[in-house]
Formats: sequence, C-alpha cells, structure tokens
Amino acid sequence: MATGIEPQILDIGTGTGIWAINMADEFPSAKVIGTDLSPTQPSWVPPNLEFQIDDAQLDWTFEPESFDFIHIRYLQGSIDDWEKLYGQLYKFLKPGGWFQHIEPDLQMLSDNPEVIVDENHIFTRWAQVFGEVGDKIGRTFDFTNKKMKKLSKDAGFTHVNFENHKIPIGRWPKDKKVKELGTFVALSFSQALDGFVKMPLCEILGWEPAEMQLFGVEMRSALLNATTRATGRVFSVYGQKPERPAQTEETEETAETAETA
Repeated sequence: MATGIEPQILDIGTGTGIWAINMADEFPSAKVIGTDLSPTQPSWVPPNLEFQIDDAQLDWTFEPESFDFIHIRYLQGSIDDWEKLYGQLYKFLKPGGWFQHIEPDLQMLSDNPEVIVDENHIFTRWAQVFGEVGDKIGRTFDFTNKKMKKLSKDAGFTHVNFENHKIPIGRWPKDKKVKELGTFVALSFSQALDGFVKMPLCEILGWEPAEMQLFGVEMRSALLNATTRATGRVFSVYGQKPERPAQTEETEETAETAETA
C-alpha cells in the first residue's frame, strides 16, 4: 500500500459491508469508504469507516489519485463497461497504489470422478443460463480466459498477478479447515440462491416461476449432496499503479540515451 499519513481504502460494491468493516478494524489508522447502490450496511461501524450510496458505473466523484488500495468483488452481471471501471480504478489510485478484484466462476465442478459434469448436468446448465442472461443484458457473468488479467494490463497496471482458486462447496472435505470453508460457502450459496435466480430467470429470460423454482431446487440439491463433492473456482487479480507514468519513464530514458551518445 502506498505510504501516507492516513491511508485511503475504497471498497466498491461493498454489499453488507463486512469486508470494509474488517479492513477498518485491521487498519485503524486508515480511512475506509464502502460504496454500494443499496443502504444495506449496518450503522454501528468502526469510526474510520464511511458507507456511501453510489453507482460505480457512473463517473466517480472522488479526487483523482485519492486511494492507496481499491477492492472490488462479485460484481458479475452488474457492470456494462468493465474497461471503464478499470480505467477509474487506475485514475483514482495514487501512484504506487494497489487494487484487488475477485469474481466467481459460474461453472461448478465435481471432485468425484464418478460424477460426470457434462452438458446435461445442472452445473453446466446453470453456467449456460447465466451466460445467456449476461449476453441479453450486456453485462457479463463470464470471467474465464483470464479476462481480469487482460483488463488490468490494458488499464496500465503493473505487477499484475492473476490467480485461479479452487474452493469446496459443502462439508465433504476431510481437512478440518477446508471443511469449514466449504460449509460456509455452501451455506452462503444456499441462502442466496433463490434471490439470485429470480430476476435473471423470470424477468430477463421469461421463465415461469415454477420452472425457476425447480431449477433452483435441482442446483441446491446437487451442491449440498455430499457425494457430488462440489467445487467452484474463484478468480482474483491484483496489480499496482506505476509510481510514475510509463510515458514519463520512456521520455527520461530517451533523454539519458541522448546525453550518453
């Protein structure tokens, strides 16, 4: 994180605000801001944290080069122009500042070799349905093919690191810590599933409510079935805004070469 008297941290799409709250607790000398479209965050928060209602797709109103660290996650299906968003990440980071972006893969898999996740499996149909939703509304759910890494480099970030994390879904892992992780992931997914499918399937794709409900039941059943050994992937990328613009560095290198000649 870039140095400064009071580090500035921005959480885009803060949701419940839990990440911003944890960061404010972890770094009490930093000022943390969390933005979201909905005021669903708690009112009792650390004194160095502020929540704001804002649309990340609009032009940001912060002072350029204000933040040492910007975090975004789980904005799939909600952004029209990812190139613009990454451009704003770059613009509002201080030179030397860092960003982090995390998104899940829609395609679930199985760690059980006896479970064939083919084109007819609910995991594949789930990914295909939300791929169709994204195409229809022009807001992608698909972050495969290292899309986030390309966005980072195209925006001008350096020291870009892209990672593909495999996570369990459910209590099936034997390792205690991994089992705990899988339990929380399954609980979160199960609780959010009904709300996650209702608008995309019924309002965008025109499904009947009964059809949507059966689809959700099939997905939840497969995920929570211990013999499935369900797994998911989470993509993450982080990168740094250069200390000096690349153009300035090139100009200085050219000048040094001319003086040496």
